[in-house]
Amino acid sequence: MSTVVFKDFLLQTLSAFIVLFAVIDIVGSIPIILSIKAQGTKIEPWKATIVALILLVSFMYLGQGLLSMFGVDINSFAVAGAIVLFIIALEMVVGTNIMKQESSQGASIVPIAFPLLAGPGTFTTLLTLRAEYDEWAILFAVLLNMGVVFFVLSCTSLIEKKMGQGVIYVIKKFFGVILLAISIKLFTTNIATLLASING
Repeated sequence: MSTVVFKDFLLQTLSAFIVLFAVIDIVGSIPIILSIKAQGTKIEPWKATIVALILLVSFMYLGQGLLSMFGVDINSFAVAGAIVLFIIALEMVVGTNIMKQESSQGASIVPIAFPLLAGPGTFTTLLTLRAEYDEWAILFAVLLNMGVVFFVLSCTSLIEKKMGQGVIYVIKKFFGVILLAISIKLFTTNIATLLASING
């Protein structure tokens, strides 16, 4: 692998990681996780992480096949996905709840693994990323995010104590702005491809 290709791979992995990190929003979900724990529900970090990983990787490879059954191409889905990402980013920046429905009932698999970690927004994001990024870069980004998820789930109370609500709030807003920018880029790139195919 040449230096240029390797650098491009690293940049794609970093970009995909940031997008998935912002959408999964494990740091912003700390209050939800603490609320679940406060009800006496035991959360098993390994179980939640592995189940979420299996769901994400499975959808990453099977999702496009499902789309083809409905006659939808990846670029069209990417445009729709970019709009969903834009809405998620607005939720993070503005602090309003436009479309997320999150429950505080359940255990490691529901609602932590699904839909908190691997939900509609994350599934949409994966297929959207596949329209532009290298497959292995996305896989590495997913694995890195699951590593962060496992760490946060294992140390939720300690992280909140050390960081404080104020820092968690700032992080959520920061990644919301980044996600806004990335969603706009994904939209413009894929809508250009769609228009070119129509005109061609």
